[in-house]
Amino acid sequence: MQIRGSTVLVTGGNRGLGKAFVEEFLERGARKVYAAARDPRSVTNLGAVPIALDVTDPASIARAAERAGDVTLLVNNAGVSTSSPTFIEVDPADLRRAFDTNLFGPLDVTRAFVPAMVGNGGGHVLNVASVLSWLPSGGYGATKAALWSATNALRTELRPRGIEVTGLYMGYVDTDLAAHVTLPKSEPRVITRAAADGIEAGADEVLADEITKAVRAALGGDPAALLG
Repeated sequence: MQIRGSTVLVTGGNRGLGKAFVEEFLERGARKVYAAARDPRSVTNLGAVPIALDVTDPASIARAAERAGDVTLLVNNAGVSTSSPTFIEVDPADLRRAFDTNLFGPLDVTRAFVPAMVGNGGGHVLNVASVLSWLPSGGYGATKAALWSATNALRTELRPRGIEVTGLYMGYVDTDLAAHVTLPKSEPRVITRAAADGIEAGADEVLADEITKAVRAALGGDPAALLG
């Protein structure tokens, strides 16, 4: 789809990668960009339309879908990490919160907006996942692996209804979520530029950096190789 003239909603659009997405789409000529956040007062992008949305709250999702019925491009960006990188040590409640946000959130939001996108003549969904979809990385990685699988299923389900689905995969990005990481990180706008290009090209997947391309290419080989 063409981003110019589209109407976009970005979940978690008030900071980090979400804020960069809002900037990207505004610069590419989107007609309107909804920046969704639990507290819309935290949205600072000039030109964006703040909208309240908590992806773990069905009532909040329903209100946002009713208000933003003109959406043609949905970006499921909102996400959280877990308190521990291991399944054994993680707080079970924290793990459930991560699945609620990183998996069920995108599914519930997509389900809510599908009728509007179909009514608008079709659209596009971008799900923001991670290279950790394919690496052993505890609870957070498990949520992103599940999102990878769900994204593939949604693509099959929604294409006949005129809605394309793209999965975005990348390593660490220089945002608050990865502030504790000392490994190399991509600039947010590098990632959003690759994602926007992929949307316009109709790509099923966008592999936004070299480490992600290498890991994705290795999936068909010995799983032990992914452990380094």
